[in-house]
Amino acid sequence: MRHAAAMLYCPNSTCQALNSEAEQFCQNCSTFLPRHYLWALGEVTCSPGTLLADRYLCQQSRIFLDTKPALLSNTYQELPDLLLPYLQLVSYPLHVPQVYDWLPASVAGTEIILLDHAPLYQARGAALQPLDIQSLEEASSAASETSSQIELLPSIAAKWERASALSQLNWLWQIANLWQPLSREKVASSLLEAENLRVDGTWVRLLELSFQPQPTLRDLGQFWSLLWLPSAQPEIAGFLARLCQEISQGKIHNAELLLAYLDEALVQLTQAQSRQLTIATLSDRGPTRQRNEDACYPQSGSPTATVDLAADRPADRSALVIVCDGIGGHQGGDVASRLAIASLEQQEKELDLKQLDPVSLSVALEKAVCVANDKISQQNDSEQRFERQRMGTTVVMALARRHELYVTHVGDSRVYLMTRRGCQQITLDDDVASREVRLGYSFYRQALHQPSSGSLVQALGMSASSMLYPTVQRLIPNEDCIFLLCSDGLSDNERVEEAWETDVLPLLERTDSASGSTGSIDLAALAQRLVDLGNKRNGYDNVTVGIIHYQITLNQPLPTLAELPLLSSVSLSVAAANAAANAATSSTASSITASETQPTALVSPAMPAPESKPAGRSLLPWLGLIVLLCGLAGLSVALLPILWRNSPSIRPATAPAPVPSASPVVPSAGAPLAVGSFIQLQAQPDDAALPKLISRPSESPSGSPTSPVAELGAESGAEQVLGSLVPGSVLEVIKQQNLSQQESWVELRVCSVPAEALGQLPNQPLDQPAGQLPAVPVLPSGQTGWIRAAEILPQSTAVSPPPELRQACM
Repeated sequence: MRHAAAMLYCPNSTCQALNSEAEQFCQNCSTFLPRHYLWALGEVTCSPGTLLADRYLCQQSRIFLDTKPALLSNTYQELPDLLLPYLQLVSYPLHVPQVYDWLPASVAGTEIILLDHAPLYQARGAALQPLDIQSLEEASSAASETSSQIELLPSIAAKWERASALSQLNWLWQIANLWQPLSREKVASSLLEAENLRVDGTWVRLLELSFQPQPTLRDLGQFWSLLWLPSAQPEIAGFLARLCQEISQGKIHNAELLLAYLDEALVQLTQAQSRQLTIATLSDRGPTRQRNEDACYPQSGSPTATVDLAADRPADRSALVIVCDGIGGHQGGDVASRLAIASLEQQEKELDLKQLDPVSLSVALEKAVCVANDKISQQNDSEQRFERQRMGTTVVMALARRHELYVTHVGDSRVYLMTRRGCQQITLDDDVASREVRLGYSFYRQALHQPSSGSLVQALGMSASSMLYPTVQRLIPNEDCIFLLCSDGLSDNERVEEAWETDVLPLLERTDSASGSTGSIDLAALAQRLVDLGNKRNGYDNVTVGIIHYQITLNQPLPTLAELPLLSSVSLSVAAANAAANAATSSTASSITASETQPTALVSPAMPAPESKPAGRSLLPWLGLIVLLCGLAGLSVALLPILWRNSPSIRPATAPAPVPSASPVVPSAGAPLAVGSFIQLQAQPDDAALPKLISRPSESPSGSPTSPVAELGAESGAEQVLGSLVPGSVLEVIKQQNLSQQESWVELRVCSVPAEALGQLPNQPLDQPAGQLPAVPVLPSGQTGWIRAAEILPQSTAVSPPPELRQACM
């Protein structure tokens, strides 16, 4: 339906001319006109044409347009608790909308929250009609007489019945990935409201967060059984029925196991797809810089590459794209970016992509970034670079393998997802403003008021890897799309959003799955146009782009999944994999905690001295404090068992006690069984046996629990039970061994044990009566041993322990 356009003020501070909503650029100065369509929360009773706070124009029920997009928020009051979950979930931009502005009752008459990146889209068939309007008031009047072209994306319920089995399964996989982070913020009920779950092609997007009572995983299984199971496609109907049954009966009792089954099913179904990736990269110095501090892989100007990731291709076939931006204002940024590219490229070649499970690969990518960081830091130290003389670089990296895409980043270089419906940034900048949001201090447009809001809080080469927190997301694209990696020479001032409609959308519409490849010329030309846009419209920095164009086709019938697939060793190790969506696996509570406490070299002008030259005099006060704390800790441990036994009012707690440490152990989005990861044993029913570690992997039949009668005190060479693990213990995964495709063992190291457990379960006495079962001792810190992955996985949760606990475990 054709309708009148509203009016937008030009964001150019020297222009600020009124423009029709139908215009893409200011008619006076040619500045791009960003359009922010917002979803309103609260008791909104505005009719179309109503103007709130002299800028937000109501276009239809709950949908507003910001007519002054250059202005930041004028709200400085303390934020209500209702906003905190939105802020804490800022690391999930692909799925969760973010707070754009908050209008208190004193401004809007009633408290209103405006959400950006809500599941709204612009109906393509309803063209806006420019009007000869000279004021915002006239625009408001005109809008009240017309209907808006901005609509909500369809709900899953509206699309489910006609969606393919792959789409249905992919949507459920994304919902399961969101279960843990939303549960942590007590908003998991958002996933149990059909109209709240919207779909943007492949991707699940939430309309808003729900604050209903916290549901259980059984509630989720019943919800799926009632709403999605009756109209599930035949290829997955049997699988989904059994899955819902297992959840409702409590056999699948955590999100880790649920994700393991969904992951295994996706592996089987995606084998029917062909995935052709076309890649182009380009980097340019820009019109004002003396040298190019950016770098990319493949090398800038390389011929456009095409990679086929079909199921019949080698399993280790992959595609890698990297963009690095040397930190401006630091000497040697070009050296740092080239060092990072060379290191990451070499490490990717050494990865066994055929054997690595998703979580092990995610961990390997994090470690690869840390290795690159160490190489740059070592060169900084060897050249005696301190403070702002240290060279550094951002990094954003995309690795495509089979049906998955892994996105890794540090800094403010970005990745954008582009489809026929819009353009979405899927990474979160590591800057001060974003940190303020993650910590719950302010929403983004409020945080931008700070003078240092754009300063980076982390980058490669600026500090030790123990202080670096890379973000890794795992995504599963299921439609033709483009992933754009770029430096801020392009992304600043919304240039990517500006390019989507004019440059990217025509290419996507021209090359749907039925019409074949885009051709290398089209993608290379797109890269050149994007670089030219950055140079022309920004012009103050280097510009680098990396483009991955996905073209996905179904080349054979989908298999039918009638039952739950057997969980292989691979599936067990990925049982707690994160979403893309997450974005990503590392933008977790651990990152938030670290960002809150760590000093950042790029924000503070003072840099730490290299380890080779410690400042000895500054350690003396700390040594005294450490001795005092150690003495108090030792006294507490010594007295605790006595107090426990002598106090009749104290009973063992049903939940694990917190691990004593200077910093809390926080949940992690990574899977618990990847080598180098940490897990915490959870509380189990009273009649459940404690898991036990043995001296080496056993060849006994899979599924048979470790027998203390047969193995305690076994002869040399036989498997021997070493001891029990108690709830609350923090463990490190130090090795993994697959005895067969279905049998996986892990070697664990005990990092910490709840203090009360040491007095609760004493070691085996010397005078053990003959014929009586020997007592199984509680394993102390430092002990290592083996256990079946299938036995420990359901009883543990991935955690990110504080640095001091990590060091104690080494």
